[in-house]
Amino acid sequence: MRKDTITGRSFPADFLEPYRHTGDPAADAVIDAVAAQGGHGAVGPLMRFLTNYEDFTFEGQSDAVQEFIKSQNKFPDTFDAQAFDEGMAFFWRNYRLISLLLGTYSLPYCYAGANGAQVLWISERIRNNTYQRLEETGAFVFGIMQEPDWHNGRNFQRIAKIRLLHAAIRWFTLHSGRWDAAWGYPICQEDMAATNLSFSYIAIKGFRKLKISVSQKEESSFLHFWNVVGELLGVDPALLPQNMLEAYRLEKGISARQFRSSEAGQGLTRALLKAIEQQITSPSLRNAPAAQMRFFLGDSTADLLDIPKAEWEDRFVKVALQAPFFPKLMSLQKPASPVLERYWR
Repeated sequence: MRKDTITGRSFPADFLEPYRHTGDPAADAVIDAVAAQGGHGAVGPLMRFLTNYEDFTFEGQSDAVQEFIKSQNKFPDTFDAQAFDEGMAFFWRNYRLISLLLGTYSLPYCYAGANGAQVLWISERIRNNTYQRLEETGAFVFGIMQEPDWHNGRNFQRIAKIRLLHAAIRWFTLHSGRWDAAWGYPICQEDMAATNLSFSYIAIKGFRKLKISVSQKEESSFLHFWNVVGELLGVDPALLPQNMLEAYRLEKGISARQFRSSEAGQGLTRALLKAIEQQITSPSLRNAPAAQMRFFLGDSTADLLDIPKAEWEDRFVKVALQAPFFPKLMSLQKPASPVLERYWR
């Protein structure tokens, strides 16, 4: 099908607004059940279990937790095995560049959503333990890209734990005394949909910005992979775009409603930049992360996040467009982290 014949839904503000005030009822009910047994003293230890992405021993957890995780053991009805596998294959063909894009495009993109960024700011995990959080995100992404773990069921368990983790963070946020209802609901459906877009559509946009050719089939397969993961994570299927046109419209609809300057977004971006810069040994490349963020995000969004204007940004843009291999300079090499090393190819 020609791209100019693709049709799809629109996502106007009145459609998105109810999703600003909705979480994940099924997962939230599990955390409420845990909290009813012991409040903070029960939810806290559960969060430590949920953030250990390699712990698949559930016997010590409550019945509600065990039942929920066991119930999350199958693909949604929209699952297309061929497209799903091709989406994983696309990732492995391009994992170094995608790693770069996640760090310098997808994550700061999420921070530009002022209301959603408040959750991360209040929890303080990303700003106080930034590298650990990046490592956890990398472990999750590389984990769900392991084909055998879909066959043995571990990825369903891995995703179920993330889903419960989000619900636990919602619970703590709502009980923190710091949440403003004007922001909507913590980790709401609208923000979950935007995060899912950041891993799929935004990554593909990064390829386009670098003028790296991606076929329509590759785009569709990668989008489908993340749609499946998004639905397993509790995103309402109505917020999962069925093609790139819908992804474009959904991204525009959410960003128009949520993107603005905020202390939370700027603080999270500073922490992210610092964590990335600390991994760079060459002084001449120290400004590269800020330059890359500005290149991918554009000046308008970069200004919202108070991303420094790197002195060599213009030179970087020219090199990036003329030499697609340039991003490899900043992509992840084989990590020293034992968390990530087990997934590296």
